[in-house]
Amino acid sequence: MAATTPMARMDQLDKVEKEVVSCLHTAGMALSEVAKDKPSQKQVDLLVTQFMNSLQTIDTDLNDHIKYLSQVSTGQPHEGSSYASQKVLQMAWHRLEHARSRVSELDRIKTQHVSRFISPAQRAALLQQQQQQQGDRGQQQQQQGQGASQ
Repeated sequence: MAATTPMARMDQLDKVEKEVVSCLHTAGMALSEVAKDKPSQKQVDLLVTQFMNSLQTIDTDLNDHIKYLSQVSTGQPHEGSSYASQKVLQMAWHRLEHARSRVSELDRIKTQHVSRFISPAQRAALLQQQQQQQGDRGQQQQQQGQGASQ
């Protein structure tokens, strides 16, 4: 199965569907021949052979499509798919957000402990510094968000 485009795969599946219809038609003709009062053994053998060949073709084609779909669905990189790369990027963003939240939490805990040992003037300066850092982080996140959406 050398097709790589979705339309080519759909065309191949359409051919398989037509082969299934042909296979069922051949089976019906074979059963009609067998149901006759005096069936022709030669005709029955020919129709059964056609049916079996058609069935083998259908089996092979469907197995090829199933194999392709199993490769695509496991997240393995393959030609024409960006799923694996998108998943890696999404996971990286989640890890980044988690790291940011942990750093913020540690910063908050540090501030609580440091504030016990500093004067009110130092505490005010520290709070001002933290607010400025949070403003800088917000601007960075907005810039990263704009860069990711472009």
